[in-house]
Amino acid sequence: MTESLHLMRLLRFTIAFGWLIAVRALLGETLPQGDMDFLRDMARDVIQASRVEPGSNGGGKWALRNTVGFALVTPGRDSYHSFWIRDFSMALDSGLFTPDEIREHLLLICRTQNGAKDHRLANGLHLRPWSIPDHINYDGRPTFYPGTYATGDDQGTGAFGRVPPIDDHYEFIHIAHTLWKSTGSTEIFTQTVNGVRVFDRLLSAFESPTTDPPSGLVQTSEDDRAVGYGFLDGVTQTGKLLFASLLRYRAAGELAELTAAVGQPDLAPAFRRIQEQIRTSLGPTFSDPKAIGGWLRASTGLSRQADVWGTLFALHLDVLSPSLTDAARTSIADAVRRGTIVCEGGVRQVPTDLDFSATTAWEQCRWPVNTYQNGGYWHTATGWLVAALWPGERQLARQVFDDMIAHLRSHDFRHGKGSGAPWEVFGPNGKSRQNPVYLTSVALPYGILKELK
Repeated sequence: MTESLHLMRLLRFTIAFGWLIAVRALLGETLPQGDMDFLRDMARDVIQASRVEPGSNGGGKWALRNTVGFALVTPGRDSYHSFWIRDFSMALDSGLFTPDEIREHLLLICRTQNGAKDHRLANGLHLRPWSIPDHINYDGRPTFYPGTYATGDDQGTGAFGRVPPIDDHYEFIHIAHTLWKSTGSTEIFTQTVNGVRVFDRLLSAFESPTTDPPSGLVQTSEDDRAVGYGFLDGVTQTGKLLFASLLRYRAAGELAELTAAVGQPDLAPAFRRIQEQIRTSLGPTFSDPKAIGGWLRASTGLSRQADVWGTLFALHLDVLSPSLTDAARTSIADAVRRGTIVCEGGVRQVPTDLDFSATTAWEQCRWPVNTYQNGGYWHTATGWLVAALWPGERQLARQVFDDMIAHLRSHDFRHGKGSGAPWEVFGPNGKSRQNPVYLTSVALPYGILKELK
């Protein structure tokens, strides 16, 4: 009798547990494993398609051949014939790169980093001490500015900044931190490149961009402007910069961990203080609830529009106060429901109802409205968006995820001619897709979403 009762209770529990699993799936509380496997496999295949082997010139399309001695990872198969620091760093979150591959790219960045002196270029451009390149060409020579592949003294007119982009300095640190986390070894940091320890290069890169000492925030001016974030390099922004400051916050935390690992724990408190400065300053500097709700502004000067990506990244880093976090999640969910930031699972950089004007999303941008960085839709940021919705709006998160997967499956580049997903960016009409087989469009979302609980 007792045994029968026990079996009946076990049966009831099993049935109830099965119903619970079914209900959780119905409510969108898990991401479908099949779709996650698809996203992982697509990311892996895009990474492979983006590798340029030694001696290759990227499928015969480009003049230069890869002479750096290892397979270079480009931002995408067909559109960018160079190694971009930020794209590689963002793709590392996927966990789909080997430690040796990360190490090789890290040392290449070290070899091309500017030295201890300010280096003057043509047209009023200059490289601050320890500047990090924007990208590195197949021949191993650095280009420090967007919009060109030139490696000499003439690297542009200043349209993309008079000093190199800021974000690469902090992405350099993220690459190094990722390598350490994946191996547990600090050996790489004691190596010297051109007479300077790798770890000292990281510290110098962190100090290179201009910051505001009281707040810890990154800033730039019109007279000596730097691009804050490469995915907005065609947008002119001045003053204190949201996204670059968030990257500095992350880099400070990573350096605090690394200093302890390499036997210099006395340096860690200074980096933790920088984090606290930034955390305290973000709300008073970038929030404007009466004008833009829970969004954060992209900057305090030119092009200070509501920054969708910056707000999502701030949530991803868990750097906002509880009240700002709640306000941001409310604005994000409302925007998804009203269709002002998403299309086919891609994410716009400014909500459509908060554009600067009828003719441009950003106050100053090189591109036409509703194209590229001026209102296009990107899957690069979709993982951040799904993760932001996940705690309280899981059905909405599933909707965004499902829309992204449907888009990727429909236009999968592995289908052959006529298909190019993952695209770098696309418009709502299906006619503005550009730069096919783009790495961060799948590698970064996969890296974020595989960590969801």
